[in-house]
Amino acid sequence: MLTISKADSSLDQRDAFSRAAQNLFDKAKLVAEGGQYSEAGSLILKALDQERRAQSSGPQVLQLIKPRN
Repeated sequence: MLTISKADSSLDQRDAFSRAAQNLFDKAKLVAEGGQYSEAGSLILKALDQERRAQSSGPQVLQLIKPRN
């Protein structure tokens, strides 16, 4: 069972990843508007990685339902 402090830190970490992703998307938009498409693409890939990290942070629930024999 998770303690409250672990749950809070998981939420904080998820929020940090989400904010980082949004910042990278915003920066990618500005860079793309300036015509630097390669750099914008790199920033988008970094943002997607941050989004993935946000989704996978926190407790993972595995094998909660056990099959009946």
